[in-house]
Amino acid sequence: MRIENHKRLKELLEKAEYIRDIKGEDFENIMEVYSQLMHAFENFYDLSEEEIDALLNSSEKRLEELTLLGEETLTPYEIVKITRHPQRFTLQDILENVYDSYVELGGEGEINIDPAVRCAKAMLIRRVGDDFHVHQVMVIGHEKGSGEEFRRGGSAAPWGNEKALRYMRMAETEGIPIHFFIFTPGAYPIEDYPGAAQQIARNLYTMAKLQVPMISFISEGGSGGAEAIGLADLRLMAEKGYYSVISPEGAAAIVAKLRDGRPPRELVEKMAKALKLTARDNLELGTIDRIIPEPPLGARKRDYEFFKRLKIELIKATDEVVLRTRGFKTFTKHALSKQTTENFSYYVDWDLSEDEREILVELRYEKYRKMTQWAVSMPKGLSHALKEKGENFFRVLSNEIKYRVLKSGHKTFKRLIDDILSESSLLLKPVSDPVKTVYNLIVGKKVKPKLPTIPEEEVGVYEVPVALEDRTVTCPQAEKYGCPDIWVPDLYGEFCGVCPYCGYHFFLEYQWYLNNVFDRGSIKFFDEEIASTNPLNFEGHAEKLKEDRKRTGLNSAFLSFTAKIGGISVVCGMLVADFRQGTVGAAEGEKFIRAIQLAKITRRPFLMFVHSTGGIRIQEGTVGVVQMPRCTMAVRDYVDAGGLYLVIYDNNSYAGPVASFLGSAPYQFALKSTRLGFAGPRVIHETTGQPPPPDYHSAENALRRGHIQGIWDRRELRKRIFHALITMGGKNLYYR
Repeated sequence: MRIENHKRLKELLEKAEYIRDIKGEDFENIMEVYSQLMHAFENFYDLSEEEIDALLNSSEKRLEELTLLGEETLTPYEIVKITRHPQRFTLQDILENVYDSYVELGGEGEINIDPAVRCAKAMLIRRVGDDFHVHQVMVIGHEKGSGEEFRRGGSAAPWGNEKALRYMRMAETEGIPIHFFIFTPGAYPIEDYPGAAQQIARNLYTMAKLQVPMISFISEGGSGGAEAIGLADLRLMAEKGYYSVISPEGAAAIVAKLRDGRPPRELVEKMAKALKLTARDNLELGTIDRIIPEPPLGARKRDYEFFKRLKIELIKATDEVVLRTRGFKTFTKHALSKQTTENFSYYVDWDLSEDEREILVELRYEKYRKMTQWAVSMPKGLSHALKEKGENFFRVLSNEIKYRVLKSGHKTFKRLIDDILSESSLLLKPVSDPVKTVYNLIVGKKVKPKLPTIPEEEVGVYEVPVALEDRTVTCPQAEKYGCPDIWVPDLYGEFCGVCPYCGYHFFLEYQWYLNNVFDRGSIKFFDEEIASTNPLNFEGHAEKLKEDRKRTGLNSAFLSFTAKIGGISVVCGMLVADFRQGTVGAAEGEKFIRAIQLAKITRRPFLMFVHSTGGIRIQEGTVGVVQMPRCTMAVRDYVDAGGLYLVIYDNNSYAGPVASFLGSAPYQFALKSTRLGFAGPRVIHETTGQPPPPDYHSAENALRRGHIQGIWDRRELRKRIFHALITMGGKNLYYR
């Protein structure tokens, strides 16, 4: 009896500590209860059994009351604290209590390529009446516990996400579903090969078309780190979990413009509420599909009823994804409604046929394509909708006829003629060779044709406002290279903003690129009416958007346009620094998808200019975050169709866009002025404890790491792009 009381006392003490940590020391009389339990624990053998029993009974009752009261007054920031608490369940607890058996893959504990990411082959047993059915699944997730000191709190290093990708592909090979478990404050922000941003982009690009059901479960979802294993057919979220574009502390530091130190507690709590990071918030925003209920103040390591429920929900979710591919909607709804107890009413085979796998990928694309469209401001009304659908229909129809019928027939006929000529040349070779030899001696050997050159006179003219100033400037690298002062009209005129002595690139407005890269008069903007909004009603953000619209004349940070370079027609997108530092939200994501879809329909190359991007717009929360998978899926669809996708970076290019739809481009180039990476120097310093070298994000280092394929000089930008368009990609690309 005394041993049982000691165990019970320890559990109550842990519960009191938990309530104190979540709700604070000033919450009701929690410190009084905690102090009594701690005194009893320390003097356990000096107290009588009657005293222990009385204390346990009264404390247990009071702690239950405090738990329910704490649940009623739970704030968003307290939910964040729940997900971070050491008593919170972890992936290890799920593997042991949800799955019937598992085998860890890729090493265990410290002997692991990345302990923050765990992969396991697991079994789920479903009981239907008296029958038992075994399902195999691949489990991939973040591990915060079971040796926290070397797991970095669940922050995946680049090679951890690479490990996750490897076992995703293995699951596809074996045809088994994948269950993702997200327990991360964010990715570990280092550029060591394969690089944080590059690897997240690779994961998203692959997940876009994995032909197996994917279910994700979010407890703690921090931005790009969550998205690395978050793109799924069905997204579940713990009731006391959080999913956010940034931590509340990080958002508070940005809002307060802090360079050092901790932001005020009040501001952190305010940001947690403003970011709308709770499960209920995300369900309303449409960024998750379902909430898994938890006990008051959240599930902990020994909440076995929660694990039992989670197992049922994971099986139901996988059933739902599988049954959707089979098209029996009435049966699906009925079958899923019956799956409410441990004894399932139906058995669903999770093996998919070839047709069902294709349907699965199509449904996934449609799901993400529709996500967050409500958060974009664009013309509405029946007449506009009919006009847009009509234009799209005729655009698709005309291009299908042009490229699939007319040009396809022309290509087939040309191939036939080439084959005939080739065959005939072999027969006539003994006769023709002597004739060719005599001809070459008399006329001269035929010279191989050169690549076409780009007509410079076709470029527009844009004078940078500062170029009109009659003064000189000093190159920032003058002390190092001895550069003389440069006359401003020359620097921003014929030198294209580049120091002619050392090659240093000065900042140029985005208008310079529009007028000095493309053929004169060829640019035609579209989707200009699509505007950024304030979907979270973030305080002060609507006013800032209004100011940016007035100052720049733009409705978002993304420009969509068609143009020509040396006569080659292209579709282009551009993220510009002038509007909200080039950050990406729902409007920018929607415009990107529409632009790359246009490139696919019209069989044109797609160029993406990154004048600058500061990442995902924090004021849009997860509405902004899901643009990472949304846009990457559009990239995968375009590239698989044969499109040529080029990304050109300049200035500061960081975070979510680089870790998704930009970083997934097959061809990426940077101007010498580019600073490219996943996280800025301050975040890296705070996370790793080590300041990065001054040139950590330079274009040269990005090239050395394999992030980009080349570094370009701005003075040669037009020629470089033209050369890329006529030499890159296969000869069967549509636009050729």
